[in-house]
Amino acid sequence: MNLEQKVYRKLLEVPRGKVTTYSELAKAVGLKNGQRVIGRIMNKNPYPVVIPCHRVILSNKKVGGYAWGEKVKSKMLAKEGIQIKKGKILDPDVIYRF
Repeated sequence: MNLEQKVYRKLLEVPRGKVTTYSELAKAVGLKNGQRVIGRIMNKNPYPVVIPCHRVILSNKKVGGYAWGEKVKSKMLAKEGIQIKKGKILDPDVIYRF
C-alpha cells in the first residue's frame, strides 16, 4: 500500500460530524511534520465524495483550502453539523484524534 492509500484509508476513520487536522493525519500515518505532504495528497484525492478530504482542517482550527473553495468546504462541514464562524471551527470537541 502506498502513502496515498494509507492516508485515504486513515481519513475514512473520521466520522461525519468530526474533523481532523493535516498534522494529526500526518502523525497517524507515520509522517513527522508531514502536513504539507497531507495537503498535496488531499488535493489529488480522486474520490472526494467517498474519501472525505473536506474533513481535514488546519491546526489553528481554520477550515483551510479545498479543491472547490473554502465556501464549499464550509458548507459541507456545516451540513454535517460542524459550527463555523469566520472560517474557523468553533467547537474543539469535533476534532478527531486517531
